[in-house]
Amino acid sequence: MDDKELDDILKDPIFDISDTERELFTLPEALRLKKERDKTDYVAQRKVCDDFDKYAPLFKRVHQDLKEGKRSLGRYNEKALREGGFYIVSGVMVYLDEIIDLHKDERNYKHKDGRTRVIYENGMESDIKLRTLGKNIYTDGFIITESKEEDHLALESFKVNTEDVHDGWIYILRSLSEHPEIAGQKDLYKIGFSTTPVKERIKNAEYEPTYLMDKVEIVADWKTYNMQTQIFEDLIHRFFSAVKFHLKVFDLAEKEHKPREWFIVPLPIIKSAIQHIIDGSITKYRYNHQLQMLEEIEEKEDRIVSEKINTDGWNILSLIIKDKYFKEILSGEKKIEYRELKQSKIASYTWVEKETGIRYLKKYDAIRFYVGYHKDRESALVEVIDTTYAAEIQTVEYHLGKVLEVNLKNI
Repeated sequence: MDDKELDDILKDPIFDISDTERELFTLPEALRLKKERDKTDYVAQRKVCDDFDKYAPLFKRVHQDLKEGKRSLGRYNEKALREGGFYIVSGVMVYLDEIIDLHKDERNYKHKDGRTRVIYENGMESDIKLRTLGKNIYTDGFIITESKEEDHLALESFKVNTEDVHDGWIYILRSLSEHPEIAGQKDLYKIGFSTTPVKERIKNAEYEPTYLMDKVEIVADWKTYNMQTQIFEDLIHRFFSAVKFHLKVFDLAEKEHKPREWFIVPLPIIKSAIQHIIDGSITKYRYNHQLQMLEEIEEKEDRIVSEKINTDGWNILSLIIKDKYFKEILSGEKKIEYRELKQSKIASYTWVEKETGIRYLKKYDAIRFYVGYHKDRESALVEVIDTTYAAEIQTVEYHLGKVLEVNLKNI
């Protein structure tokens, strides 16, 4: 490139800077310097729990309850933070032993905070803040529900009356095969339904691909009444689809088969799932195969969700907004979103050219607005047609265009 070409580029109008923009580049001293954060006077530390022997049996009992389906995992909600509660954080079970000095959060009076005494199943303890514990559970954990004592033997009776029709048996089978891939697989069970007595149904198991071409033993079976068999089998197969056992077997004619009803899942969890199918509550749960526990599903409100558009390559800004202004944007009443250029957010709205040290406004293609911080919050993706800077009040102005996507509550 010769000197003339370089000079032509530098004279390009795109490099012209308006007086308003120039004021942005000469920021007040308060925005130039990073403010030192107030130093926390105390940071929670983990230490060895001296009286852990008192808590160890509690952890064992809760683990057993989870394995038996008497307790389940649930998503975080602030009301679940209480003394005596059990939680999972980053795969570790914790027990909230005590909440100390409970008070309203200074930054958000809608919430409460305080020091805690939290016991970890690995023998450690901490005095982490209550709100911090809640955040940790929300981002990478679960609450553990209270124990539900269920008598799975109640399935045998089904509370039958004279009008009920006995139509078959639900069964759980274990393979007696010595094939390494089968015999070496822990917690491998077949779950199914039969219209004939199970003993009769499996007497030729070693000749049937569905039984892996070998003998099986009955682990459990229950008489059923008024059972819609196809619905039951579809439910149980979908419920445990993530742990379905995949194995090719060949019948006596060397024809290949892929049995569908074998799953790798602890027996108590199977029994608990069957109980939930029978009482109709199975739709409130899913199987967390990583933790091998039942997980409660949050009941979702009906929502209005628009079709997703392709935003590959887009520069999108995410902003939290109050419900009032969110509705004004959707209705078209609010055309500009204002953001004060504070030190804490300056990197979100501007960028600095390394060679010159000049600061410029970031240009966004769209803004994704969120209403509040809760998990099921409403949101919308809105086009940005221009970005300007009001130097006198040090505010970035995003001029809004079309509403491109919405995720709204269906009221």
